[in-house]
Amino acid sequence: MATPYTPTVHGTGVRATIQRFGGHLAGMIMPNIGAFIAWGLITALFIPTGWIPNKTLAELVGPIIGTLLPVLIGYTGGRMVHAQRGAVVGAVATMGVVVGADVPMFLGAMVIGPLAALVLKYADRFTAERTRAGFEMLVDNFTAGIVGAVMAIAGVLAIGPIVEKVTEVAGDGVSWLVSHSLLPIASVIIEPAKVLFLNNAINHGVLGPLGVAESVKHGKSILFMLESNPGPGLGLLIAYLLFGPRSLRPSTPAAMIIHFFGGIHEIYFPYVLMKPRLILAVIAGGASGVLTFLVTGAGLVATPSPGSIFAYMAVTPKGGWFGVIAGIVVATAVSFAVAAALLGFGRANGDQGPAPDAIRTDAGGTGHANDTRHVNDSHVNDIDGTSTEKRDPTGETAAESVPATKEA
Repeated sequence: MATPYTPTVHGTGVRATIQRFGGHLAGMIMPNIGAFIAWGLITALFIPTGWIPNKTLAELVGPIIGTLLPVLIGYTGGRMVHAQRGAVVGAVATMGVVVGADVPMFLGAMVIGPLAALVLKYADRFTAERTRAGFEMLVDNFTAGIVGAVMAIAGVLAIGPIVEKVTEVAGDGVSWLVSHSLLPIASVIIEPAKVLFLNNAINHGVLGPLGVAESVKHGKSILFMLESNPGPGLGLLIAYLLFGPRSLRPSTPAAMIIHFFGGIHEIYFPYVLMKPRLILAVIAGGASGVLTFLVTGAGLVATPSPGSIFAYMAVTPKGGWFGVIAGIVVATAVSFAVAAALLGFGRANGDQGPAPDAIRTDAGGTGHANDTRHVNDSHVNDIDGTSTEKRDPTGETAAESVPATKEA
């Protein structure tokens, strides 16, 4: 379904299906970004390694990340499927996966919240035609209560442990990439998926939950920066400003502001889609940025959403400024250099000037009121019946310059 946060997707192909699925994931996360930012600020300020360490206020970190945020996600996912009744049942069911696992259950909430609402939706359809007048409220309340209780139990016994195992496997894979300094390879997958508008699904549906689990253990995580780094997009837009088609250059300053300061990365995706070879530029920029983050040991305490420079600075842990800024700068520089080369440094931008007039009026006009000459396929018969070629001042034949038109 379309939400205010995700565009409507048309079509039934693989790409449309993936985009639609990503839209569902983003639709569960985006309305709750404010809560994520609140948690990130509290974490950045009050944990022992924060800016203003405070043991009492730091007690907020665990309950928010472990309970509140998953419940909000489950509530939102249920609401997307079955309005307010689905939201309530989704929140109840999410408590099952929260209790049934020892890691933050973002992925579990994304699964069980909509699933519980869907079960309730079908249950409501079944009972609607079989409920006597006057018993609707009683039946509806008990139906929601039964479905919520059953799904919560399923979350404790099945869904929670399964999602926890999946999270551990994914975390082990990421850890393997990190330990072998191969994490930059992830950009080969992330950057192309981003320009297909799957950025929110990747960031909030996959990397965010894994990053949160790592941040809880280590106080920061590099995973928050794999997709959200504004550097690759900024470098691409600068290249377009300097070397892109002249018709597009005036639009790039505003796009840079919206992207870098506003954090709306979608603004640069069409620039890549117009010239698909430029995907190599953002891949190179993303990989170089990740490599810089690895070398400098950079990390964030929470998801920087939206991915603007301000959000990055807000969730940067104390003492981590250099690595974060360096990764953004390097990604910008590399993306710009590669994009500029792919654009031919302005020589291969495809600019074309206005086409010159093919046929011009000579001093001795032909008697047409609008001074427009009509020609046949290649020649015009003169008075003597001989065939002659009409040429413009440049020497080009009229038949070669303009399409033939039929004489009225």
